[in-house]
Amino acid sequence: MGGVLIGFAIIGFVIFVGWLLARLNIVNQGGRLVLNKTSFFAASPALLFTVLSEADVELLFSSVLAVALLAFVAVALIYIVVARIWLTKDASRIALAATASGYSNVNNIGLPVAIYVIGDAGFIGPMLLLQLLVLAPLLLATLDILTAGRASFMGIITQPLRNPMLIAAALGALVSALGIELPAPVLAPLEILGGAAVPLMLLAFGISLGGERPLQPGSGRKEVALAVLLKSLAMPVVAYLLARFAFGLDEQLTYACTVMAALPSAQNMYQYALRYDRATAITRDIVLLTTIGSLPVMLLIAWLLKPA
Repeated sequence: MGGVLIGFAIIGFVIFVGWLLARLNIVNQGGRLVLNKTSFFAASPALLFTVLSEADVELLFSSVLAVALLAFVAVALIYIVVARIWLTKDASRIALAATASGYSNVNNIGLPVAIYVIGDAGFIGPMLLLQLLVLAPLLLATLDILTAGRASFMGIITQPLRNPMLIAAALGALVSALGIELPAPVLAPLEILGGAAVPLMLLAFGISLGGERPLQPGSGRKEVALAVLLKSLAMPVVAYLLARFAFGLDEQLTYACTVMAALPSAQNMYQYALRYDRATAITRDIVLLTTIGSLPVMLLIAWLLKPA
């Protein structure tokens, strides 16, 4: 479990640095927008390209991927129905929070979890590709349409194509599918730039916490509570049931699917919300609370399900 604790400690420290910068008035709330834009338009696309260019695209068709996809769809649909009936009519808020209910922090926490809790880093691949090539593009395309004020056929087609993260993800997947080996002079600068993506996102997240306390009245606390319950508790249960009974996976694969489903919501959700200026407080609080709550949940899953 040491790797999981180290992963959480690293994330918590960088977020704390961002919070401290805001509390000491070294960086104001406008500074987080600069960090976010730098990550969204430069660092994150570089990271996505380098990661996906070396990924195994065939993992998209594995049983582990099917479990992850169906578990996401289940919790997202539950959130959409409940939120639409009882909580809000704002489509952008629903889209972001519903996605945050099932979109996992694969990069920052998922890697040490896969290595030290499951024992195989290969389980990162299916979820990473699913989220980057399917879920993120769908969310970004939806937000593009909702925030444009009007929708047309050409607008629907071209808006996502102008998104740098989607373009980088598609190019990276294409390089991987074609088996192209990029030379070091091409990869090296992209790796350096991509290495800044996660720290920039975490710093921006920490700065936002320095602006106002989480779960403020009127910030959508019921929406946050619903998403946190779905991400932290419902999604692991759904993943276990799917893996064990629907797909008949063995103990190790069932355990792996359940642990990966218990990962907290990804910081990308806050980045997307900030980029489109929608539901920023809600997504920030979802990320924060699921990050805090995921560790005991994963420890419980390891205690109950880990194969001997």
